[in-house]
Amino acid sequence: MAVGYFIVVLLQTVVLPIVSGVIELAVVGGDPVLVFGKWFVFWGVGTRLFLAGIVQVSGRASTAQILGATATTGAERQLTAELGTANLAMGFAGLFALVPGWALPVGLAGGLFLLIAGLMHVAKKDKNAKETLATWTDLVVGLAVAVLAVYTLVRVLA
Repeated sequence: MAVGYFIVVLLQTVVLPIVSGVIELAVVGGDPVLVFGKWFVFWGVGTRLFLAGIVQVSGRASTAQILGATATTGAERQLTAELGTANLAMGFAGLFALVPGWALPVGLAGGLFLLIAGLMHVAKKDKNAKETLATWTDLVVGLAVAVLAVYTLVRVLA
């Protein structure tokens, strides 16, 4: 199961956004920042957080376990379920990134969440492999959304 986690996270946060963006640019064209930004929101915020939310709410896998806890308490399970509902909501919103003009608005909350979560974990010592992967992929998606936001803001103000 651990290998599956790594494959799914890498697909959602790196491979699929890049492949989708390259295909769209090759077939339809467009502004590369807007195209890649949209796909990072769809895959990295939308599908990633939605799937994480489903897993967290279902109780099948605990965020506490990803962080290295061997046995989770009732409070940790409740906190994971509550985080799961937030992930479900942000992820569901991110799935609307494919609606023209929606990528930035629906991606801001999830992208900011991932960026802050990644930054909070960077300095943590003794991260396990899952937490390390989550940290760096959170930063990748968060930075992609931040680039989309700054680029859009500059275009609007110009």
